[in-house]
Amino acid sequence: MNESELHRLTGLIHARLDQIAAESELGRDSQSVVELDQQSVGRLSRMDALQMQAMAKAQQQRRDSEALRLRHALSRMAEGEYGYCDDCGDQIPLKRLELDLAATRCVGCASG
Repeated sequence: MNESELHRLTGLIHARLDQIAAESELGRDSQSVVELDQQSVGRLSRMDALQMQAMAKAQQQRRDSEALRLRHALSRMAEGEYGYCDDCGDQIPLKRLELDLAATRCVGCASG
């Protein structure tokens, strides 16, 4: 992988991290505590609110996990290890890295 490809992938990682941060900010209200006052909301509405809260929390966990993987990819770049398979050491094809910016294994090793 040449310098321009690495620079482009770095930009894509930073753009995705920014997008994740923006999505997380938008989802903060959905994760807040659900009001259980029976006078203000019916039972089914509370159940819907609890389900929506659980889904919002699950989405946030997925975003956090992806952000962690992307930050790990940035540290691998700094160490000169980005783009190489953790298992066999071969170079990961650029197309695979474009599809999964945080890929740490080549297709052969990932598929078993």
